[in-house]
Amino acid sequence: MSPLLRYPTAIEEGLTRIESLLTQDHQGSSNSCKYPIAKRSLALLLIQGDPVFWEKAKKLEPHFPEIQTVIDYVKSQFSDPLVLVVAKSRHQLSRKIAESSVVNIRKKSQESEEFFHQLTVNPITGFPLAIIILYLGIYQFIGNFGVGVLVSNLEVFFTKTINPLVNQITATLLPWTILQNLIANEHGIITLGLRYVIAIIFPIVTTFFLMFSLLEDSGYLPRLSLLADRLLKALGLSGRSITPLVLGLGCGTMATMVTRTLESKRERVIATLLLALVVPCSPQLGVILGLLSQSPTALIVWVGTISLIFVIVGLLTAKILPGDSACFYLEIPPLRMPRVQYVLSKTYGRTLWYLKEIIHIFILVSVLIWLGKLSGLFEILLKGLEPIMIWLGLPPATSAIFLYGFFRRDYGAAAMFDLHRSGILIGRQLIVAAVTLTLFIPCLTQFKLILKQHGLKITLAMTSFVIVLAFLMGYLLNQLLSILEVTF
Repeated sequence: MSPLLRYPTAIEEGLTRIESLLTQDHQGSSNSCKYPIAKRSLALLLIQGDPVFWEKAKKLEPHFPEIQTVIDYVKSQFSDPLVLVVAKSRHQLSRKIAESSVVNIRKKSQESEEFFHQLTVNPITGFPLAIIILYLGIYQFIGNFGVGVLVSNLEVFFTKTINPLVNQITATLLPWTILQNLIANEHGIITLGLRYVIAIIFPIVTTFFLMFSLLEDSGYLPRLSLLADRLLKALGLSGRSITPLVLGLGCGTMATMVTRTLESKRERVIATLLLALVVPCSPQLGVILGLLSQSPTALIVWVGTISLIFVIVGLLTAKILPGDSACFYLEIPPLRMPRVQYVLSKTYGRTLWYLKEIIHIFILVSVLIWLGKLSGLFEILLKGLEPIMIWLGLPPATSAIFLYGFFRRDYGAAAMFDLHRSGILIGRQLIVAAVTLTLFIPCLTQFKLILKQHGLKITLAMTSFVIVLAFLMGYLLNQLLSILEVTF
């Protein structure tokens, strides 16, 4: 009876020849006495170079040199390894069996799904599609709608209505100016800390998590991982790293936590460094996109500078750190229309988690600013940063956004929004501040998580590198724009 599975002709002829060369034992029985498998199975294992049966046959078979000659000839007939040729033949038979055994009532739907799947993972169509999605989802939805519409309107509402009301009530209830400044006025818990949270951070984070949940529920993110795998391998990463990198656009702390899922320590260190250095969190990203969207040239300079640093630092880190790139295996879920209830549920849960994470920190920062102003320490720190700001070509008042950014990146982004709105940060200074703040030290909570995951030595090395590179790139960018006389 002929076997159910037929391999390519050259392999079948080779199997037949090898079977004839396999000897019988001295009792005349089949060679199953020597080998616990049939002749055809043994011949197939020998063709694939199985090390156990290869060594056994080499010792027991008098015609082994002829068997090896047959195997070498069969190998010469294929460009792929014989193991791969055999595997492909088995896979094709498996598909035929499955297709004949399953009644496919969704054939048309599956054909459509396969078409869109190929559209997302084929580099020719996948990269332009990814750029369109990022443009519409991040630039238009988060930048223009989240910042340009929601933040702008909420800021006006707070500054024109809420803050004056809070100042008035506080002045009535608290006769002491010191306590009034803690709650209200320029740096109060409500007028500054909670205003940043509600009017600036909340709309940006909500729009980001809504877009992220849409992409996640549609099944697009795993396909983006597959598409980016080859590019990320040059940086010592794999396609799996795209998840924390994209999630870092929402919250660097959450993304750093997700790097635990990466396969090797080398990949985790590289991903953590890139998250700390070049991946802005959603408030930073939203504010920067909103502020720079008025000048396409400024936006191109910011994107180009950050992308260039991302690639260069990734390549150098991959060269310096020992180890090989991680293997990448990923189950691809089906593409589907996002389900509204799931998208809203994920957005609500993540936004609520984020707000719980930052509200107490923003209140704490407001209290620290209040204490710093009372003690004079805050002014000392600002004065200490002013020479660096002048070196970068920035107004001295810009030192506040870096001091705030040490506690929370989003706090620094909100402060940059305030400085721009007041007319202090404009033109070239705005783009230099945006690049420097993006590259600046990770916020305190992200720093603590890096310390927990990688230890003191790696954390201090990362932090030192990030601070030096951030200010150096800010200086170089300012000098380059000045020499080229670029205006925004």
